[in-house]
Amino acid sequence: MSARKPHVIVVTGLSGSGKSTAIKAFEDIDYFCIDNLPVPLLGSFLLLCERDMPDMKRIALGIDIRERKFLKNYNQIFSALEDAGYRFEIIFLEADDEILQRRYSQTRRVHPAAPSEHQLLQAINFEREQLGALRSRATRIIDTGTLSVHELKRLITRSYSYNGENEQLSVQILSFGYKYGVPLEADLVMDVRFLPNPYFVESLKNLDGTSAAVRSWVLQWSAVQEFISDYCALILKLLPAYIQEGKRYLTMAFGCTGGRHRSVVIAEGIADRLRQNNYYVTIFHRDIHLE
Repeated sequence: MSARKPHVIVVTGLSGSGKSTAIKAFEDIDYFCIDNLPVPLLGSFLLLCERDMPDMKRIALGIDIRERKFLKNYNQIFSALEDAGYRFEIIFLEADDEILQRRYSQTRRVHPAAPSEHQLLQAINFEREQLGALRSRATRIIDTGTLSVHELKRLITRSYSYNGENEQLSVQILSFGYKYGVPLEADLVMDVRFLPNPYFVESLKNLDGTSAAVRSWVLQWSAVQEFISDYCALILKLLPAYIQEGKRYLTMAFGCTGGRHRSVVIAEGIADRLRQNNYYVTIFHRDIHLE
């Protein structure tokens, strides 16, 4: 049996959208990282890794418009790697023009496509146009406009932490509050505000969904039990199809009003069911401490 080929993630996107932060996050979770590797060397680099470094199974590469041959050669080279059987993903980072301008203004850096800082907006628009085709080819697009450096690192860590050689799919489950916004990283979002709310029970109001009292109160309702059973039945049918399609990460988010009670209980309940069915699951309660 031939050795398993490395899992390759290319991190690219608009300048100023957080590529260096993302690469550092991948480095922190034990990916071998190279920033601005010339695209024509990519195939030779991967062959070298397979031959001389067979234990190197996870690689993250930062590539952007500064690598001058990138736009000319990437499509042919990426297609050849996919045909060769590499587990290959492209993460495209972006943000609104106003946010990118503010970031460059704060750091006083010169945009790589701008001959001077006075032509910043033109450079941003030029780069956005030049990278349009690559964006459409991306496996995942992340808008970093509303994310801090630490939030982007946490997103990468939650989504791409290694879960062992034998795991085919890593499931991330989030709870959140709609009053704080829908999580941008979610593949599937479910609104659970239709379920009975323990917030209006005086003895439960100041607790959260990890407490036994809140969990017991929420789970007593038949509507809650039916929802968890029905939703899990659907997800358990979908997960094998996601795996067959080659998906390695799936993020499901459950939201209630404040992200402290119902969404937490539901997220924990769904996670328990999936673990019982031998899926690798991590869980994160985004807004549990905000109120």
